[in-house]
Amino acid sequence: MPLLSERQIFEQRELIMKKLILSALILGTSIVVVPSIEAKTTSTGLTANADPQIRVQIGRSNRRRYRRARTVVRTRITRVGAYRYRETIRTTYFPNGMTRTVVINRVRLNRWRNY
Repeated sequence: MPLLSERQIFEQRELIMKKLILSALILGTSIVVVPSIEAKTTSTGLTANADPQIRVQIGRSNRRRYRRARTVVRTRITRVGAYRYRETIRTTYFPNGMTRTVVINRVRLNRWRNY
């Protein structure tokens, strides 16, 4: 087994390093090229299962109903002094977060058995 000089060892290692770098470069480009080959388009320029990019709606927008105020009618029993009342109230919830409560009707309770 002949002894190699430092220069020959260096040249051998340099050759091995060049081969490793070249093989890594080839492997890296093949990873980039393969997906681009698979992503071929059809003859019209669109893929077969592509979703449309625009949505066409005929008629009014359905988003309009979310801008309107929501109104709820409820009853509650309140006590004013010595008397109890059943109040019918209408609460309106506005889109900006405000509420408006209006008493529609008030009936006094515990009189003639209406409790």
